[in-house]
Amino acid sequence: MKFKKRKNQLNSINRILLRHFILISLLLVVLIELICFLIVSGTTKTTAKEKLIRVGNEVVAFVHDKEDVNTEAITEYINGHRQEGIVVYILSPKGEVYLPSGSPGWNGDIEEIAEKINGSDKGFSPVIYSKDNSLNYAVYLQYKGGSYLVATYSISVFNSALRSLLFYFITVGVIVILLAALVSLNVSQKLTSGLKNLSSTAVRFSKGDFNVEFENAEYQELASLSDTLNSVRDEVKKSGDFQRDLLANVSHDLKTPLTMIKAYASMIREISGNNPEKRDKHLQVIIDEADRLTGLVNDVLNVSKLTSNLDEIKFKVFNLTEYLYGIINKFEYLQETQGYTFMVDIDPNLYTRADEEKIGQVIYNLLGNAVNYTGSDKTVYISLKLNLSDERIKLSIRDTGKGIAKDDLQDIWNRYYRVKENHQRPVKGTGLGLNIVKIILKNHSFDYGVESELDKGSTFWVDFPSVPEKMEEN
Repeated sequence: MKFKKRKNQLNSINRILLRHFILISLLLVVLIELICFLIVSGTTKTTAKEKLIRVGNEVVAFVHDKEDVNTEAITEYINGHRQEGIVVYILSPKGEVYLPSGSPGWNGDIEEIAEKINGSDKGFSPVIYSKDNSLNYAVYLQYKGGSYLVATYSISVFNSALRSLLFYFITVGVIVILLAALVSLNVSQKLTSGLKNLSSTAVRFSKGDFNVEFENAEYQELASLSDTLNSVRDEVKKSGDFQRDLLANVSHDLKTPLTMIKAYASMIREISGNNPEKRDKHLQVIIDEADRLTGLVNDVLNVSKLTSNLDEIKFKVFNLTEYLYGIINKFEYLQETQGYTFMVDIDPNLYTRADEEKIGQVIYNLLGNAVNYTGSDKTVYISLKLNLSDERIKLSIRDTGKGIAKDDLQDIWNRYYRVKENHQRPVKGTGLGLNIVKIILKNHSFDYGVESELDKGSTFWVDFPSVPEKMEEN
């Protein structure tokens, strides 16, 4: 119920994209059209004003230079500017029209003009002002003892054009917003359809269908998400397989020693209790099986701590050569009791920096694995060599067994994986040894691997850093 309630309160991607697309489009359209309108309006008014001033100044200059000529020449000159949309009058102080002659009359307010002119720079500078949808030019003239020149430029045409332009801007803006809404709907539908597809596939996956395939390659981010989900699916599937293997192997590994312990304990009680030789033999079996159980529990705990990063790595510089010899010596009982041979090729005094105890686990597990899987010659080859060129130390442990198929090489590092081969195991194992090796070396960031060929054995190797004996610790 809580999930459904929260789900209903969430916003839809379609709505969010539509809202943001329309908002951004609206802001851009308004901004661009406002700037364009202001530029066009300002440019138009500036151009009209400049034109009016130019014509007014030209008429003033002409009348000033032609005062001694007849009025017909001045009238003809003034009327010539009507073609540019500018009407010019020369008025008496009472508002009567001196020029152009034959004019139908002037209906302006001469007192207003006189007031504006007298208020400017003693009447010698022209006055520009707007009135009744027109732009006006007025100046005092020394014509016929004193007069006024008035030029009028109607800007109604410009205002009408600006209104039309504003209408077109609004129309274009509405079209742009509608197109933005259509585009946003199209993009959001494509995006959400991909997400819905991934969601439905995830629901099937959550119900245990590990054969699902997360597919979406239309968008890079969704394709990346699909790849990630496919990787998660593979890992979960592996985890499920591991759990099944864990139940099968651990139950087997626990069942066998527990059965043996119970059986031999009963034998001691019922049969060999009074026979020291048989009793000791049966007790030894119980001890061996108890050790096997202890090893299994310890390995499981080690894997848990390593994978959970609970067991911190403690780096130190130590003599890897001497350390390796010490571990090899622990396998001497196999040479004495079962005829195993260890062929060593180890460089002296090689130092590395790592967690000594955990590297000991790595080497012991690799040696135990080689002993368990080597061939009938019971020979294990151990090499520890320094590579001076890149200051690395390579540990190689080779057996002469049946080898590992190429398809199995990656799986041998997994928990409870065992190759399908019947063999005697002089070193008791739990199926966790190589998995522990992998986790420890990955936590150290050391390179490692295996090379194998069927019927020719396998070689496990680890690459250690070579460091000076007296290297300072951080």
